[in-house]
Amino acid sequence: MINKRRPAAVLLGLLAATALIGPPPAAADDETAEPPAEPPKVELVLDVSGSMRARDIDGRSRIAVAQQAFNEVVDALPDGTQLGIRVLGATYRGKDKTQGCRDTQQIVPVGPVDRTQAKAAVATLRPTGFTPVGLALRSAAQDLGTGSTARRIVLITDGEDTCAPPDPCQVARELAAQGTRLVVDTLGLAPDEKVRRQLLCIAGATGGTYTAAQSADELTGRIKQLVDRARDTYTATPTVVGGSAACDDAPLLAPGVYTDREAFAEHRWYRVPVRPGQELRASVSVALDRPVNPDYGVLLRATAPDGRELVRGVDAGSGRTDVVSAGLRWSAAEEESPEPAPSGVQPARTVCLVVSNSFAPRAGTQVTPGMPVELTVDVVAASPAPDGPDLGRGWALLLLLTLAGLVTGLVAGLLTRWWVATWREN
Repeated sequence: MINKRRPAAVLLGLLAATALIGPPPAAADDETAEPPAEPPKVELVLDVSGSMRARDIDGRSRIAVAQQAFNEVVDALPDGTQLGIRVLGATYRGKDKTQGCRDTQQIVPVGPVDRTQAKAAVATLRPTGFTPVGLALRSAAQDLGTGSTARRIVLITDGEDTCAPPDPCQVARELAAQGTRLVVDTLGLAPDEKVRRQLLCIAGATGGTYTAAQSADELTGRIKQLVDRARDTYTATPTVVGGSAACDDAPLLAPGVYTDREAFAEHRWYRVPVRPGQELRASVSVALDRPVNPDYGVLLRATAPDGRELVRGVDAGSGRTDVVSAGLRWSAAEEESPEPAPSGVQPARTVCLVVSNSFAPRAGTQVTPGMPVELTVDVVAASPAPDGPDLGRGWALLLLLTLAGLVTGLVAGLLTRWWVATWREN
């Protein structure tokens, strides 16, 4: 009998506590929910010109390695990604350069991928003609269209453009200048210095990366990383900025997303104005676009103009192996406020952001240009909650919970005494 009645007492006590605390917050109306994010869009552009017959990657032809990589990428495509495939130099076998330099076709339209159809289309490709890289890039940008998020083109080629004009580097600059939110990543399949310079120029003009793929595994892994990265694009194209070697002459940044390049073991400085009552939030990501030695890291710090460190960022790993990140938060309330200006408006103080890295290149790795850096800066109203270990505004909730606990214990005790008295009488 005791075991049957005690739960009732406890239940009544919990009900009393619930009544004191009040009902839970109402769920947000579905009609006010944000619209679904636009799916990431990527187009793979593959060079199928005659030079792709060369058998110098793991003893296999370049086209065979590329076809295998495409198949594995299609099989591992992240859910929701819209993928297209465009080829160049794949159909015209003649020697008329005018006609051969128009040879680019989209063999898989950008959209949800039919894996069987996509792999079948890639399997039929045979190295054939010229290398109209510039025209293929311009066409790929049209394939991807426009939208609220950045689009990515992944160009895989073993040779420089043989059809300019249009010059592919100039095409990349034109696309970037149009504000098309287009990023071009390039993969080189041949150890050729001219090809490397051209692909670096294309990638640099659009905030993309260049990688030399010297094995089938490297090519497959890199394409997968780039396709997966499309899910992490921002709603605005990063602004190209050049950090300096000291805070005094560093560029002044407003809230936004910026792209830069940083040399191995370098420090790059930027400045951000922060007013009293505001909080600075910043993050940095460095892309590993070439082989580096192990035991590396990225450090993001906020300092005063005199060099005094305000806060040191923490690692922000995402589980990815191609990007190293760090982030920090700093509130102007953490420092003594300056004297108010005659107008009553508190002047902004300058905070210096320092991006440092401990990368070291592997033997034979190109050290120029620097590693791709993406810096995100935001300035928001400072949080009212203090940073210290005290409870701050949490005291109100603590007092409410304490009162609810006392009432619960009192009710449970009274009910228990009533039940004991009743049991003894019986």
